[in-house]
Amino acid sequence: MKLSTKGRYAVMAMVDLASQGGARPVALADIAERQEISLSYLEQLFAKLRRAGLVRSVRGPGGGYLLTHSAEETRISDAILAVDEPIRATRCKPGTNLGCRSNKSRCLTHDLWEELGNQIHMYLSSVSLADVCNRRVLRGDRRPVAGEGQQPDSDRACEPASLQNQAAAE
Repeated sequence: MKLSTKGRYAVMAMVDLASQGGARPVALADIAERQEISLSYLEQLFAKLRRAGLVRSVRGPGGGYLLTHSAEETRISDAILAVDEPIRATRCKPGTNLGCRSNKSRCLTHDLWEELGNQIHMYLSSVSLADVCNRRVLRGDRRPVAGEGQQPDSDRACEPASLQNQAAAE
């Protein structure tokens, strides 16, 4: 199974947006440059993300996009599904009992691939933007892995800069 660029780029852009702290709107041009994604492609993806209620736009000077919900509340699966990226491993049409074989029957491995798709969806639903920002995706308990160049306050990577500065002062 392969995730298309649409889903990957949506997740990359959302994580980038979350990592900017959320205090000020982030311009798509800045995300495009940092993530090396075409600006016109990002505009298309963000239109879908906005319609799904994951981001909101701010117009005018200093405008851009903000997350609608916190990075902790926003799931990776939300971003993928918002850009119409199906999370499935079968080649059968979703929501039907028909199989993908020429006689419309299911192959012997159909249930295997369908369950794999379910597991992928469950995993992506369990990971938040904050988990990715804070590099908490390699362990089941969502704690950062020590010794990978992380600072002690790495859990604050997706917080607004004002909260990061306040924590540093304490």
